Amino acid sequence: MNIYEIKYALQNFRKRKLRSGLTILSILIGITAIFALLSFGIGIRKYVDALADEAGRNKLFIQGKGIGAPGTDENFFLTKKDVDFVSKIKGVDEIVGMYFKVGEIGYNEQKKFYFVSGMNTDKIDFIEETFTIEVIKGRQLKKEDVDKAVLGYNYQFDDKIFKKAVRLGDKIEINGNHYEVIGFYEEVGNPQDDTNVYITDKSFETLYPDSKDKFGFVMISAQKGVEPSELAERIEEKLRKSKDQEEGKEDFFVQTFEDALATFTTIINVINGMLVLIALVSLVVAFVNIMNTMYTAILERTKEIGVMKAIGAKNSDILFVFVAEAGLIGLIGGILGVLLGYIVSSIGGSIAASSGFALLKPAYPLALIIGCLVFSVLVGATAGFLPARRASKLKPVDALRYE
Repeated sequence: MNIYEIKYALQNFRKRKLRSGLTILSILIGITAIFALLSFGIGIRKYVDALADEAGRNKLFIQGKGIGAPGTDENFFLTKKDVDFVSKIKGVDEIVGMYFKVGEIGYNEQKKFYFVSGMNTDKIDFIEETFTIEVIKGRQLKKEDVDKAVLGYNYQFDDKIFKKAVRLGDKIEINGNHYEVIGFYEEVGNPQDDTNVYITDKSFETLYPDSKDKFGFVMISAQKGVEPSELAERIEEKLRKSKDQEEGKEDFFVQTFEDALATFTTIINVINGMLVLIALVSLVVAFVNIMNTMYTAILERTKEIGVMKAIGAKNSDILFVFVAEAGLIGLIGGILGVLLGYIVSSIGGSIAASSGFALLKPAYPLALIIGCLVFSVLVGATAGFLPARRASKLKPVDALRYE
């Protein structure tokens, strides 16, 4: 292996620009798809890890076993009695029940249906810490704010929720009742959470009198040194006995914060995995194309190979030349694929953010870039190995007589 062999491989690559270019195109498509998809997968993983670190990994949730989001199924809820019972269980630090209902939100003669949440103002700090959000404009709710509301992030913009953006001091309607807007929450990163409307728990009970002391969602923090998963099992067992329900037939479930995030990331990873498998099909096509290109190249250069062997080239020298040429095709396809994948994922991230999915933000760690390049070189070199091995086994006399 020397510099002359590498130069020879490069010269032959340049001689067959069209054929090599078409082969590069097939590997480029596969690497582009894989790079873009994995960048989104890594980005979501980073978002989830950051969320867990900010909220704290000692959080748990109790939710009624209903259909859909909390508060959407009238038959499943947790009562104030349930919350008071759980608060006395050993290991529980803080606990708060949250009201959730779909409400008719009106502004400037437009009406939309989004979630309304009733917040216990005594537990505002705990709620904000758990949801990892804070008010970025205006102020937070206070106990006496019976006719005031804090809105999700998306209400601040034209054509996001309503034609005109809502501003501080404006009045909105919730089920026909007027509320003054006193604040806006920061962006969560998904359209559902960023369209929520928040009012005090007392206001909620007035707005939905049948829902008083019926919580769709309960948040808990474990005491320092208490393992959340063990506390979750303890709460489930004791609350089941308190409600006199059979094991496996509970009308509620207890989940740790990490379990909730793990479920979310598992779904995303499965989807990404399926998409990556589809992208690998194009790399299989690229693999076959490279083999075909190299076999054709060997047939065209059979006499050339004979001359090289006649003047002293070893089998390993011939093998290296053709493997290097195939690897070069893979490398160029990989470089172009990474560049195109970056462009595609950046555009995709911008579109997702403008659509309200800010959590779908791609990430580009060095390991992803290097991994894609190494993988593309390996695909090329592996595809070129068999043709190269065949070329290295040619006998000089037979090769020189080839027509």
